[in-house]
Amino acid sequence: MADHLVVARSEFILGGQKSGKSRRAELLARDWLAQSPEHRAVLIATAQPWDDEMRERITRHQLDRAARVPGMSTVEEPLALADAVARSSTANTLIVVDCLTLWLTNLLMPAEAVETAKKTGNHLKNESKEAVAGVVQAQQAMVLEAIENAAGPVVLVGNEIGLGVIPLGRETRAFVDALGRLNQDAAAVCERVTLMAAGLPLFLKGQP
Repeated sequence: MADHLVVARSEFILGGQKSGKSRRAELLARDWLAQSPEHRAVLIATAQPWDDEMRERITRHQLDRAARVPGMSTVEEPLALADAVARSSTANTLIVVDCLTLWLTNLLMPAEAVETAKKTGNHLKNESKEAVAGVVQAQQAMVLEAIENAAGPVVLVGNEIGLGVIPLGRETRAFVDALGRLNQDAAAVCERVTLMAAGLPLFLKGQP
């Protein structure tokens, strides 16, 4: 990857697990901070510590991020992403959202609801699903608007999970569909779209 990266007005970084998505976002933040002492970088983290493994993963990411980009602060916001972007945005601030996929998971499959369904053996009722879908659409529209209206640069990180086999289970297939639509909409509003594979960037939209 290049020693110095050019920061775009907005960039959407897609890729599979351990493809280098977050690493590229951190490098963009690092180079943004190096450009001026007035520059700030804020990470909006959407992950939630559902279990011990996730708590360990979050802690490890926090330590690694602090070592790689010591000047970047963190805001934890699993749900109200549009508000977090609007509150954090200034002309001198680069925002990294890591990641859109977990944010969508938090909205579509809240941990409490999923755990209750497992214990009772029941799926969410159709009317509940429709209500959740309406909330997701409204939240998504607000997030995209916040990105477009941000005063400074925004870097979005998201997973591309639609390249494998068709997943089993109605809920899982619905999530893959919803994420695909979110990724397309996010790509449409971003100046640059980058696909990561094996740590290497492939620029799908915009200039490198």
